[in-house]
Amino acid sequence: MTRLTTSAAAIAAAVVLGTGTSLVTSTAADAASTRTLPGSVPSWANASHKVGSVPGSTAVDFRVYLGLRGGDAAQQLAMSVSTPGSASYGKFLTPAQFRAQFSPSSADVNAVKKWLSGQGFKVTGVPANQKYVEATGTAAQAATAFSTSFAEYSVAGKQLRSNTTALSLPSSLPAVEAVVGLDESQTLAQTHKTTPGPAVYHNAQPCSAYWGEKTPQNTPTPDGTILPAGSPAFAPCGYAGAQLQSAYGMSSAIGSGNDGRGVTVAVIDAYASPTIESDVETYSARHGLPSIKGHFRQVVPPGVYNKPESKKQDPQGWAGEETLDIEAVHTMAPGADIVYYGAPNNFQDLDAVLNKVVDDRAADIVTNSYGWDSEALPNGFIKPYLDIQAQAAAEGMSLLYSSGDNGDETGGLAGATPTPDWPATSPLVTAVGGTALGIGADGRRVFELGWESGTSTLADGAFPTPSYLYGSGGGTSRLFTQPSYQVGVVPSAISQTYGGGAMRSIPDVSALGDPNTGLLVGETQTMPDGTQAYDEYRIGGTSLSSPLYAGMLALAAQRAGHSFGLANPALYAARSASVDITKAQRAAHPGTVRVNFVNGFDAADGYAYIERTFDQDEPLTIHVRDGYDDVTGLGVPNGQAWLQAIAGK
Repeated sequence: MTRLTTSAAAIAAAVVLGTGTSLVTSTAADAASTRTLPGSVPSWANASHKVGSVPGSTAVDFRVYLGLRGGDAAQQLAMSVSTPGSASYGKFLTPAQFRAQFSPSSADVNAVKKWLSGQGFKVTGVPANQKYVEATGTAAQAATAFSTSFAEYSVAGKQLRSNTTALSLPSSLPAVEAVVGLDESQTLAQTHKTTPGPAVYHNAQPCSAYWGEKTPQNTPTPDGTILPAGSPAFAPCGYAGAQLQSAYGMSSAIGSGNDGRGVTVAVIDAYASPTIESDVETYSARHGLPSIKGHFRQVVPPGVYNKPESKKQDPQGWAGEETLDIEAVHTMAPGADIVYYGAPNNFQDLDAVLNKVVDDRAADIVTNSYGWDSEALPNGFIKPYLDIQAQAAAEGMSLLYSSGDNGDETGGLAGATPTPDWPATSPLVTAVGGTALGIGADGRRVFELGWESGTSTLADGAFPTPSYLYGSGGGTSRLFTQPSYQVGVVPSAISQTYGGGAMRSIPDVSALGDPNTGLLVGETQTMPDGTQAYDEYRIGGTSLSSPLYAGMLALAAQRAGHSFGLANPALYAARSASVDITKAQRAAHPGTVRVNFVNGFDAADGYAYIERTFDQDEPLTIHVRDGYDDVTGLGVPNGQAWLQAIAGK
């Protein structure tokens, strides 16, 4: 995964706000007639990345976002109704009530529509909550309307369009907080799914059905390779079904009917898998899970299936993400209703999909396994999200986001700028980090450590010193001050790592994420010979952590008899019911050995023997420690004690 390097100063300058600061200011010059959207030029749109111009005839599809009425009031309400002990706790609004109190006025929406039409754009839609006005036109029209120009830039292996200067708007328009879609920053969003190899992947043997089943001491390698003395156990083939329910102490609850029934979990990704229902049915039958029939539906626009791969679009990769998410939620909440929403592209419409899910109050819990690898984004990708997230919490919806798969985004390199990932850093969502998990033959947790992996490939009969590879995203925000639920919990060494006041830290909680001890997922894939077949393989990433945690939160919601809104106040208040992830077990469980097919599919090109270490966070600025930490947050659910503490009964 390619990271865009951005200086700490640039990140801090991009957006510095509490959860309610306006993102629209007037320009110093000609303030009477125009105002600019500060930060509306992405950090990557600079001379060093510029590769060409944008033809004026290029089609553009964009959304003009309007601010909520009442300033910070919606976010304050979201926190109040979500905080146990508050007089407003649990007094959630309906979508209609939220719109009546906070949505932009019809007069403001009509003013924007009139201006856009006057500039030659075609207005194509306004959602029920009137949060934005969507329009289409050409780059030439946009350049004139917003007083800018457009260029193409080479970024992370993609050629992306951006405006070259800050966007300008007439001062007579209502407070526009963002314009999304004129630049293509959205294309840099990525799933937080860590695949173990090529698109079509088979687990190579030996791998273990449970932790420690097969070791270099009791199981020969397939080609006779001798591994060094003392090499750790072979990696699990992937955990599934009852193993994960048991490891997190949820088996008895699920067995007694506390299985998530009556709770709806939404999954938001891009595109859609055309075989998802049959895949989940096959997977469930193989791993002791109930049928998902009658408990699953997929909401996607026409034309989403079978989109071709391109430098900007990755529909096949997102199909694997959807499969992982649905099977993970179904594993931990086998009685819950699951609804999948797929955007028709890599990111541009994911914010619109989130807005629809929230404004329809379509679920109690929403899991999102995607994000950007920093907070250095145009303001248009931040403030509108905060408004949508505030509406979700006000309506009693819990939003979960994976915290990322690249640690602190430095790659372990000294001097690199650390940053957590957006949208996980929003104080209005629950950021879920990752762990490495060993599950024994009896289904119990043998160990659970922070997921920060080192890697070393066998050479000349030895494993060299491992280098940092990947791991649970985390760190301290440069954008958001510390939310009330983190006060007194997050150490100042983390919250004030940059000096100054305390800031938001992530993750909040964690669950299994390490792909070396990951989930066994089942998916129909296109094989090298062109045929399609159902196959199962091990996978991970915080894309796994978030839906696993969402499933467990569904059990708590069923037990409580109500949803939670923003879950963080309840999670932090009940932190003693989480299992604190520390370094105590690291010495006894330093890592695992993976056996990989060199080509990812079969033994035709031989095998690779790779040692993956656990909890190798020494090269990073984030570290596992006792209590809250910026790799695993508060820790992982502790079974019935956690359910009782979160549910209050």
